Amino acid sequence: MVNPENLCYNSKNMSDEIKSNENNEPLRTAVVAIIGRPSAGKSTFLNTACQEPVSIVSPIPQTTRNAIKGIVNTSFGQLIFIDTPGYHDSEKKLNLRLRNVTESQLEGIDCVLYVIDSTRSPGEEEAKTAALLKGLQSKVVVAINKCDLPSSRPLPVRQFVSEQLPNVPGSRIFEMSAEKDTGINEVLKALYDISPEGEPVYDEELYTDQDLTFRVCEVIRGEAINRLQDEIPHAVYVEVADVEHRNEGKKLWIRAFLCVERESQKGIVIGKGASKIKEIRTAAVKKLSEIYIQKIDLDLQVKVDKNWRQRDYTLNRLIPQQK
Repeated sequence: MVNPENLCYNSKNMSDEIKSNENNEPLRTAVVAIIGRPSAGKSTFLNTACQEPVSIVSPIPQTTRNAIKGIVNTSFGQLIFIDTPGYHDSEKKLNLRLRNVTESQLEGIDCVLYVIDSTRSPGEEEAKTAALLKGLQSKVVVAINKCDLPSSRPLPVRQFVSEQLPNVPGSRIFEMSAEKDTGINEVLKALYDISPEGEPVYDEELYTDQDLTFRVCEVIRGEAINRLQDEIPHAVYVEVADVEHRNEGKKLWIRAFLCVERESQKGIVIGKGASKIKEIRTAAVKKLSEIYIQKIDLDLQVKVDKNWRQRDYTLNRLIPQQK
C-alpha cells in the first residue's frame, strides 16, 4: 500500500481555472487515456491541466515510458488522465514494449484524448495512431496542439480527423497550445461532457498517484535527458537503491543510479570533473524539493547495465508487460 505521505498533493484549485458548474450538474468522473505520436505534446498537456510537473517534458521523442497518471479536479468532477508513450512505428524491443503500454490503456477506458501536432503533416504513422481509436469514436476528444506556432497548419489536421474518425463530431475537435495554456479549458469541458456521472475516486487535492520511488526516478531521468545529447537520453534509466527518512522525517535521503548501456556513455554522463552528473543532481534536488516538503539529500552515481534495452529482465522491471 502506498504511504499517503509519499503522494503528491496540489494546493492549487483547478475549479478557479475552468468555467464553474453554474447549473449544479451531477459530478462526473472518468479515466482518460491520452494518445498521440511522439512529441505531440501529450505530457505538456497533462502538466498544464494538472498545474504540476506530473510527466517528463523534453524535446527528445519518446520520453514517456510508462502510463503516467495525472488527476484534474474541477467543479464538474474528476478526470483521471493516463499519459501514454508516443505511438511510434518501430520494431525495436523497447519500442514494442512502449506500444504495448499505449494499446493496453485503451481497454475499458471512459474517454480518449487524441493529441495531434499541427506542425507536422499527418502521414502513415498518424494514420496508424488514429486506427487505434476507430472503435472508440464515441469516447474521443481531439486536441490539435501547437496552434500558437507559425508552422501550425490545423486545417489539414481537421481534414485528416474527419477522414480517419468520421464519427467524432466537430464539436469535439479543438485547437490548443498545451505549452501556452490556451484552449485547455475547452478540451477539459468536452471531456466532462462525455464522462459518466460518478463521485471522485481520488482526494481532490491529489494530482498524481505516483509513489515516491517512481517519482524520484522520473525526476532524475527528466533532468538527465534534457542535459544529454544524441542517443544518450534513450540509453538512460534510473534505479533508486535506497530511500531513508532521516531527522525525524525532516530529511529524505536517496541513493540512486543513472544507468547507461556502455562504458563510453558513463564518461559522458559523468562529465569532465564530474560536472555533468553534478549539474543533473543539483537540478533533480531542486525539482524534488518543489514536490516534497522534506529536505532532499541525493546521492547520485552512474553505472553501466550493458545493452539493457535488449534485455527482457531489465525491461520487465522498468516497463512491465501489459496483459
